[in-house]
Amino acid sequence: MASPLIGITTMNALRHDGLAAVSLLRRYVIALTEAGATPVLIPSAMPDDGVDALLTRLDGVLFSGGGDIAPEYFGGAPHPRIGGVDPERDALELALLRRVVEDGVPFLGICRGCQLVNVGFGGTLYTHIADQHPGALKHDYYPDSPRDLLVHEVRLKEGSRLAEIVGVEVFRVNSLHHQGIERLGDGLEAVAYAPDGLVEAVEVPGHPFGMAVQWHPEWLTAHATARALFRAFVEAARGSD
Repeated sequence: MASPLIGITTMNALRHDGLAAVSLLRRYVIALTEAGATPVLIPSAMPDDGVDALLTRLDGVLFSGGGDIAPEYFGGAPHPRIGGVDPERDALELALLRRVVEDGVPFLGICRGCQLVNVGFGGTLYTHIADQHPGALKHDYYPDSPRDLLVHEVRLKEGSRLAEIVGVEVFRVNSLHHQGIERLGDGLEAVAYAPDGLVEAVEVPGHPFGMAVQWHPEWLTAHATARALFRAFVEAARGSD
């Protein structure tokens, strides 16, 4: 069977010598490769017709984690913990999201990618969960804990596609974020929640595979739930070619 080509969004970064670089943690590549895909990196610096050129070749898109989305996109409250904002990346990813939704291209959002999907559908974010979400759990375990540390449960909506994929409705996940979904975007369905009520996963009803999770499954491929999620995404991408 053909290996589907899945694009992964990336970060703008500086090398140790000050040179500009395109950056992505390798765990995304490993998770997709193990699930049977051929990953390619999507730089944030693209020509005007770059999104069109990409989508003539890609079978799926993974919106990866990273810095915060500019609060101007969702009317977010200023907060001193907002960091890593990259206007070039925001613009590219929101344009890419619009197209994959319109064209029915399978996509998966992870952490920032989940927040991006919500913003792209007109939703809002907590700019710092600990200060703004009543009764919030600790969600920002990075950088003081291992990235694969399972820190809280998520409860999935019965009958959701995500629940069907992973085969269980409650399991434990890692948590490496300080922002999260406040108001759900129009056209999205919340399909997983943390014990404090924070939305942990969303789906796009009727889309071939439109899904995003707030945790980082690429660090959890030792667990069956994470492997099942990546396999389902890759299979959906394979079916789109």
